[in-house]
Amino acid sequence: MSDPEIVALREAIAKRPRSDDIAQRRRDIDARGRQNKLVADVTVEPVTANGVKSEWTLTPDVDRSKAVLYLHGGGYVIGSLDSHRHLAAEAGRAARARTLAIDYRLAPEHPFPAAVDDTLAAYRFLLANGVPSGGITIAGDSAGGGLVVAAMLAIRDAGLPQPACGWTISPWVDMEAIGDSMVGKAATDPTVQKAGILDMAKHYLNGADPRSPLAAPIYGDLRGLAPLLIQVGAAETLLDDAIRLAQVAGAADVAVDLQIWPEMIHVWHVYYPELAAGRRAIAAGGEFARAMTSRGSRSGF
Repeated sequence: MSDPEIVALREAIAKRPRSDDIAQRRRDIDARGRQNKLVADVTVEPVTANGVKSEWTLTPDVDRSKAVLYLHGGGYVIGSLDSHRHLAAEAGRAARARTLAIDYRLAPEHPFPAAVDDTLAAYRFLLANGVPSGGITIAGDSAGGGLVVAAMLAIRDAGLPQPACGWTISPWVDMEAIGDSMVGKAATDPTVQKAGILDMAKHYLNGADPRSPLAAPIYGDLRGLAPLLIQVGAAETLLDDAIRLAQVAGAADVAVDLQIWPEMIHVWHVYYPELAAGRRAIAAGGEFARAMTSRGSRSGF
């Protein structure tokens, strides 16, 4: 039986006005994000993390020795603290950790690898401020989901300890959009289409190799990375990105939990105020983060 909430949501998303102007798209996604009011017990504290505009969100029962480093989606071109604050806060609640959400620099003004550099700087900030690597979950959605894995590669290559885990939501890890689901799921995905993906990739890469592992982690050597939770909707054009990421990670002996959620669309978590499946997915991600940070281990589940 179809989930009536996702059916209604898909219809509503399909009716949204869409602009080709980047500045307008940024305003639109931020306005939608601000419509999702934070739960009353959430505290927001602005902070600069090694030069990166960021903010803490906290709920009353968090363990301050643990943190979720949250990386918003938006194709590296749009999105901000405003657009994803409500999701970042609830991810931290589910993980029972503080959330440090970062406003990494966006393309085309700041192309690849600016987002990776900013994430690495924020990770160093957490370590320098007393959060142990085994208490850190790096989480993100869409482009932010790909950035989770890219950041973990950058962390490894910088000689820093891995976080406890990575939590990737509808990850974008293929700058060339060659997965079969880009076409096969086009009719069921109201958010992400191949032409839009390629346009954002062009802005982000700015001439860089589309198969650079820090832009497209499926082409990287993922050995030594912390365990990954990959959540993706069955109705997404990015379904194959998630499946291919799981294959590459698993082949590199990275512990992987791939969850394919029936009927769900791109980053359905962001719609949790109206979508029960979004709340369940956030809870599942939080459970994974709690299990990994309580062990402080990256040897497996």
